Amino acid sequence: MSFFQDKVVVITGGSDGIGKALIEALIPQGAKVATCGRNHDKIYKLQMEYASVMLHAVACDVSNEAECRRFIESTIETFGGIDILINNAGISMRALFEDCDTSVTRRIMDINFMGAVYCTKFALSSILENKGVIVGVSSTAGYRGLPGRSAYCASKFALQGWLESLRTELMHKGVHVMWVCPGFTASNIRLAALDNHGDARGETVLNEGGLMTAAECARHILRAIEKRKRTLILTLLGKVTVLLNKVVPSLADRLTYRHYYNKKGEFVK
Repeated sequence: MSFFQDKVVVITGGSDGIGKALIEALIPQGAKVATCGRNHDKIYKLQMEYASVMLHAVACDVSNEAECRRFIESTIETFGGIDILINNAGISMRALFEDCDTSVTRRIMDINFMGAVYCTKFALSSILENKGVIVGVSSTAGYRGLPGRSAYCASKFALQGWLESLRTELMHKGVHVMWVCPGFTASNIRLAALDNHGDARGETVLNEGGLMTAAECARHILRAIEKRKRTLILTLLGKVTVLLNKVVPSLADRLTYRHYYNKKGEFVK
């Protein structure tokens, strides 16, 4: 029998990318899945796609505390409780800080960090009762600051620090807390990334075809949950980046600069 059989799994940001791939992997394993997303049409399409199975899908902007409360409370009302919460909803950005409106930083923090805080807060009593699992989908940008992604990095640093605190608070209460860092994954996150004025860029600077698929990423995440890992860094580049930044941070500074700037000192990535 699957580890996830009959478990209630909540996934924020489930209408696209890694979130949707997690749903596609969990449903065949007998999980009862609840998910949310900002786009009403995508949520409706998801409901129609899984109309015959145990999927609770709600339109919800995780940056809105009241909407998060409604989503979590409706999930508990539907399924009777929550076993696993995967805080996956997130948004990226690409703009140098000197050119960036402060509203962009606020928006990124509200979605990537506060969204996880809200959903976890409202789900925590049920997770404690079930001795469940809390997961944060982070990034290597939560270990290493990257140029042009200052707000995104700030949100992931905040997420990981908060989860580490939560892990320590709950370590003797039967609740497992972990965070995962997928690295570059083929999804629409770069297309939806905000520019310096907070508008979606609608473009990517990467070769999406050469990246890890969302389905593969989802399999790694679910395996890490089952094994109750503390952290998961998926790519070799991510592991090297984290190690270099810890051991020789000045070298990591120089290598990061070379990756994101050309020889003329122009920001290109």
